[in-house]
Amino acid sequence: MSQSIGATSAGRGRSGPSGRTRILLSVPAAEAGAFFPPDTRRALAALGEVREIEPKELMTPESFRAAAEGVQVLVTAWGFPRLDAARLAAAPDLRFVMHAASSLHALVGDDFWDTGIPVSQAGAAMAPAVAELSLTFTLSLLRRTHRLDHALRSGASWQAAREVGRAREIGGAVIGVVGASRTGRRYIEACRALGADVMVYDPYVAETDPLGHLCVTLPELLASSDVVALHAPATDETRGLIGAAEIAAIRDGGLFVNTARPSIVDMDALYDAVAPGRIDAALDVFDAEPLPGGDRWRALPNVLLTPHLAGATADSRRRAGRIVVDEVRRHLRGEPLVHALSRADLERMG
Repeated sequence: MSQSIGATSAGRGRSGPSGRTRILLSVPAAEAGAFFPPDTRRALAALGEVREIEPKELMTPESFRAAAEGVQVLVTAWGFPRLDAARLAAAPDLRFVMHAASSLHALVGDDFWDTGIPVSQAGAAMAPAVAELSLTFTLSLLRRTHRLDHALRSGASWQAAREVGRAREIGGAVIGVVGASRTGRRYIEACRALGADVMVYDPYVAETDPLGHLCVTLPELLASSDVVALHAPATDETRGLIGAAEIAAIRDGGLFVNTARPSIVDMDALYDAVAPGRIDAALDVFDAEPLPGGDRWRALPNVLLTPHLAGATADSRRRAGRIVVDEVRRHLRGEPLVHALSRADLERMG
């Protein structure tokens, strides 16, 4: 289904025959209202002539060509077809791509970077939400909420549920953070505000960085932390960063939180440590998604699971929509973009 959103004023920069900048908005219908509530839609419409088409309707060369005709600004999200050479040729007027989500890997490649077209993304909108779920996981594991809930729901006696083990408070707990990403930094700030002692492993944090004095080696972090929380990007460098040896280095009774990417962890080795109860875990990401109904992780009483929704709050979606509008406005005014990415940025961020 497609529709047009009337513009109330002309956008600046190159425009179509109507005199207004042509903007193609392509976000899955299930998410469109969350990203673009009425006030945000009006703000986007004020910047140009907006046409809205779902990504699934743009998969054929013919449908893409028809939708991209005369488009100068493209607003994308999950499921949008990759901007390869053929699709870029079908959009000769394209001048700016604004991704309402975070990862750009499925959207752009060498063909796109060779055009020099600027691209920006709204991933910053999700950082507070992901950090908050990671903090929620941390508090839940420390307080053993997951084990208590499972015990009561599984029919254990009241007294048996009370004997699952003494809970910990976050104040004074040692939290080891792998990856000082923007999400990691929000998580670190929250943990420290609640009295936790934080250490960080990130080889790219400079000594002059405000977090520089918290940095330690990965072996030191793993051996010394009560909670190990992952906030590193998925890159070739971080793939398998937490392998069997690293998981074995986590102290008995340790807690493991992953709201980042499953590729950072040897999930088989993690399972082997969690299943017998040596460590507990909270996971938002998995090797297989959607997680199959009979998956091994679902049966463990000492894990807390969520279906890869850490960044998907109502608030983060609204923030992302506002970032989209702000970045499109900056582009049309010829102002520097706040969230622009280069090829090198993307390789480093994963």
